[in-house]
Amino acid sequence: MTDLLIRNARLINEGREFDADLRVHNGRIEKIASSLTGLNAKVEIEAAGQFLLPGMIDDQVHFRDPGAPHKGSFATESRAAVAGGITSVMDMPNTTPPTLNLDALEAKERRAASCSKANFGFHFGVSHENLDIVAALDPNRVAAVKVFMGASTGNMLVDDLPSLERLFRDCPTLILTHCEHTPRIRERELQWQAQYGEYIAPDQHPLIRDAEACYQSSSLAVSLAQRFDTQLHVLHITSARELSLFQPGPLAGKRITAEVCAHHLCFDDRDYAALGHLIKCNPAIKTQADRDALRQALLCGRLDIIGTDHAPHTLEEKQRPYLQAPSGLPLVQHALPALLELVADGLLPLTTLVEKTSHAVAQRFAIEQRGYLREGYWADLTLIERLREPRPVEADPTLAHCGWTPFQGRAFRHAVRSTIVSGQLAWHNGQVQDDCEGLPLRYRRG
Repeated sequence: MTDLLIRNARLINEGREFDADLRVHNGRIEKIASSLTGLNAKVEIEAAGQFLLPGMIDDQVHFRDPGAPHKGSFATESRAAVAGGITSVMDMPNTTPPTLNLDALEAKERRAASCSKANFGFHFGVSHENLDIVAALDPNRVAAVKVFMGASTGNMLVDDLPSLERLFRDCPTLILTHCEHTPRIRERELQWQAQYGEYIAPDQHPLIRDAEACYQSSSLAVSLAQRFDTQLHVLHITSARELSLFQPGPLAGKRITAEVCAHHLCFDDRDYAALGHLIKCNPAIKTQADRDALRQALLCGRLDIIGTDHAPHTLEEKQRPYLQAPSGLPLVQHALPALLELVADGLLPLTTLVEKTSHAVAQRFAIEQRGYLREGYWADLTLIERLREPRPVEADPTLAHCGWTPFQGRAFRHAVRSTIVSGQLAWHNGQVQDDCEGLPLRYRRG
C-alpha cells in the first residue's frame, strides 16, 4: 500500500463541504487538515478544488460469479465499479450455485479475493430448505440475509407465509427483501400474453409488474418486521405508494429502512420507447410521478440508501421477445456520474448523495471503519472532476463484460478522476490500476 497525498480537495463528508488536504498511510486515512505542509508521499494528487468523497458502497450487485461468465465476473465487474467511483460492493446470492450454505459463501469469498479491484462482501440467500442454516448464522459473517419475496428463479423464491414468519422470527441479522407479489404478476403476464402473444411491448413491463404488486409484497414485509421486531431493509423501492410504509428522518434508530436504485431515479416509463428491454428490470421502472416521488423521499429520509442492483446481461439476451428478455441493467460504472446529474440540476444536495451512497450504507450494514472521511478509517475515496463540457458516455469504454450501458446517448457533467480502494489507487486518469486488490468487508454487530 503506497503512501498517498491529495492536496487542495473539496471534501464532502458528514453534511459538510470544506477545503483540505488528505494523507493516506498503510491503507488508512492518516491526516486531514487544511494544509499538510511539510509532508510528502510517494504518490501526490493535486485536486485543484475537485470533490473528494468517501467511495460509494454499493450494497446490491449481481456480478454473476460463479455461474455466468458470459455475463460477468468479479474480475470484470469490479473493474467497472472502481471506474465508476464505487469502492466496495456486496454481491447477491442468486449465483450458480446459489449462496445457500457456508461452502458456497466461502467459495465466492475466495473468487473475489483473487481478482476483485473493489472491497467486497456477500449476502446470504434463503430457500425453504436452509432456514436452519440462516437461523444459525454468525451475524458478523455476512453482509445481510437476502430473501426474494418475488421475482426469483430456482428454489430462492420464498413467498409462503409460514416460511416468511419463521425467517423474520429467527434471522439473527439484517434481512433484505425483494418485494413483488408473484401471484399478481403471473396473473397479469397471462392476461398480456393472451392479448399480445410473445410480442408484448417493453413499455408494458411496469403495467404487468405494477405498483400494486410491489405494495402487496412490501407491506407484508414491513408488517412481518413490525410483528417480530426484525431488522429489515427493503430493496429497490419503485412506486410512490410504497413510500408511505417507511418513516421519514435520519437512519439512526430505525429498524425498518428502504432503498432506491440509481436507474429508478434517472429513468421513467417514457424511456422505454428509446431503450426498450435495455431498461427492463425487476421491479420495473415506473411513471415520472413515481420517479419524482422517489427523489423527494431521499430528501425527507423515507429512502435511506441508494444502490445500483447492477445486473448485466448480453445485448443478444436483451433483444429477445418480452417474456424471454431477462431483467437487469449494468450500472456500476455510470451510477455515480448519473446521480451527480441530479446534484448538478439542483435536485439533490451533494452532501445528501454522499449520505445515501456511503455513510448510511456503512451504518446500516455495520461496516467497520469505512464510509466516511475520518482519520484512522480505511482510505476508500473517490475524486470527482467537474467537467468544462458534458462528456458523452460513449466517449469512454464500457468496462462491464456485457459491453453496453442504459445511459447510451447521455452526457455527464462530472467524471470519476480517481478511485482509491483501501489506500490503493484503483482507477486514475482513465485507467484501472492492475495492482489494486480489494479487501473483504468486516462487520461489527452486537
